[in-house]
Amino acid sequence: MAAAPLDGVLVIDLTRILAGPFCTLVLSDLGARVIKVEIPGRGDDARRIGPFVSDRSVYFLSLNRGKQSIALDLRDESDRVVFDKLLERADVLAENFRPGVMGRLGYGWEALHRSYPRLVLASTSGFGQTGPYSGRPAYDIVVQAMGGIMSLTGHPGDPPTRVGSSMGDITAGLFTAIGVVAALFERGQSGKGRHVDVAMLDAQVATLENAIARYVATGEVPGPLGSRHPSITPFEAFETKDGHAVVAAGNDALFATLCDAIGSPELAGDPRFDSNERRTRNASELKRLLEAALVTRTTAEWLEHLGAAGVPCGPVNDIAAVLKDPQIAARNMIVAVDDPAAGTLELAGNPIKLSGVDDPATRPTAPELDADRTRILDELN
Repeated sequence: MAAAPLDGVLVIDLTRILAGPFCTLVLSDLGARVIKVEIPGRGDDARRIGPFVSDRSVYFLSLNRGKQSIALDLRDESDRVVFDKLLERADVLAENFRPGVMGRLGYGWEALHRSYPRLVLASTSGFGQTGPYSGRPAYDIVVQAMGGIMSLTGHPGDPPTRVGSSMGDITAGLFTAIGVVAALFERGQSGKGRHVDVAMLDAQVATLENAIARYVATGEVPGPLGSRHPSITPFEAFETKDGHAVVAAGNDALFATLCDAIGSPELAGDPRFDSNERRTRNASELKRLLEAALVTRTTAEWLEHLGAAGVPCGPVNDIAAVLKDPQIAARNMIVAVDDPAAGTLELAGNPIKLSGVDDPATRPTAPELDADRTRILDELN
C-alpha cells in the first residue's frame, strides 16, 4: 500500500477540547504525525470530560487516537527551547486559543512567520482573528445559536433546539483541516507558509445550506420544520406500523414510483402534488395521505418494498443500530482502539477513503499526558 498523502508532515498541536483536536485528528488520519503539546500536570481539558472507562476519557480517546503527547509550559524558558526546536521541524502549528493569546506568548503569526517562514499556522477560534467579537469566548452551543442553525432545528412551536452533534466545533475543525491542506499545497510551490484563520461562527454560517438563499429570495425568515426539507417534498420521516422510516422522493419520477409502490398511483396526478413546488406547498396534506398507507406495514417491510422499487429510503437508526449497520462495517467506519487502561474500544473511523492507501481496522490509542517526552527529546538532541 502507498503511504498516506500527509506522510512526513509534522503537526504541532496546541489545541484542546473539540474543534482543534478534530482538525488534527483528520490530519492524522491522512498520515500526518501529530504531537500534542499539553499543559504540564493538566493536559487537554477533554481528558476530564466523560464518559470514562477505567478513569480514561473515551471522549478524549475518540478525538486524539494516534497522536503523541509532550507536556510543555510555554512560559518556562527551558520548555520554550524545546518548543522552538519542535517548530524548526514542524510543517503545521495548530492552536485554538482565544485571539491574542499566541501573541502574548511570543508566538503570534508575524513572529512565527519571520522565524519559520515555511510553517503553516492553523488558528481555530469562536469568532476568528478579526471583527468586533474576536475576543469573545465561544462554545458549540453559542455558535449554533448565533449562526442560525438552532433556529432551523426542531419542530414548529418547540423551544430552541441544539443539533445533537457539536456541529459548531466539527464544521470549524473540518474547514481548518481543508485550509491546512490548501496552505501546504501552496507552500509546495511558493515555499512560504500561511496563517489559516477559521472561526466557528463563520463555519456555521457557511453550512446553513439553502436557508440564506431562501431568505434572500423570498424575504421570509426560515424556521424549524421537523425532519422535513424546506424545498423538496416528500423528504422527511414518516410514521409506519411500528416506528418511522425516512423517504426522499426528490423528483417527479421518484414521486410517481413512490405512489405506485404504496398503492396510491393517483396521487402522482393530483393537481396538488403534480410538481415539487406544489407538493412542497401542500406538504402537510401529502404527508397525511402518504402516512395513511405507510402505517399499514412495519418499517422493515416498507424499507424492503420501497428499496426494491428504487425509492430512496432508510431507517431512523439510533447509535446502537449505526454500530451494527453492515454498510458502516463494510466501509470500516467503526475502528478498534486497544487502550492499556480502558481495553478495546470501538470508535469512529476515517471517512476519507483513498485508493491504494491502507485504512486499517485498528488504530493506536490516544497518548497519556507527556507519554512521548523521552522519544521526542531524543529526536531533538
